[in-house]
Amino acid sequence: MLTDLPIPPADPGSDQAGRVLRQFRIVFNAVKLHFRQVETAAGIGGAQVWALSVIERRPGIGVSDLGRAMDVHQSTASNLVKVLLERGLISTVRDRDDRRALGLHLTEAGAAVLVNVPGPFAGVLPGALAELDPATLARLENDLDQLIAALHADRSAAMVLLAEG
Repeated sequence: MLTDLPIPPADPGSDQAGRVLRQFRIVFNAVKLHFRQVETAAGIGGAQVWALSVIERRPGIGVSDLGRAMDVHQSTASNLVKVLLERGLISTVRDRDDRRALGLHLTEAGAAVLVNVPGPFAGVLPGALAELDPATLARLENDLDQLIAALHADRSAAMVLLAEG
């Protein structure tokens, strides 16, 4: 519960916690700025653009595999697919062998959206994390796990896309 959190010092800029808070602000604002730029360029949300880019790279991908590729719950992937279908940015094709399975394909309109979008399609944070060495990632993972515990945060939020939050 948030009311159980300690009250920050009067001048957060004068201590280490304040400096770390400002670092988080820099990270969050960089992510928000990127997604705003993507939305302005594409006319759709960052998560939708990411889904389009996955479908472009893997024509015929199914909804479940799209969810795995984006590291989101299948219901989130289904919602993304629904919006992309409604906007005519993707189409579906039934599998010849398994008529229940739908393959996702980019339409010309979907391809046109991707041409105008600044990358990386998955967002700037996954790209930056991928550039870090394994030792740094291990420390960051451990330290963030401690922060998450201190926040008493809902760990199911791990499956919520930053572009949609």
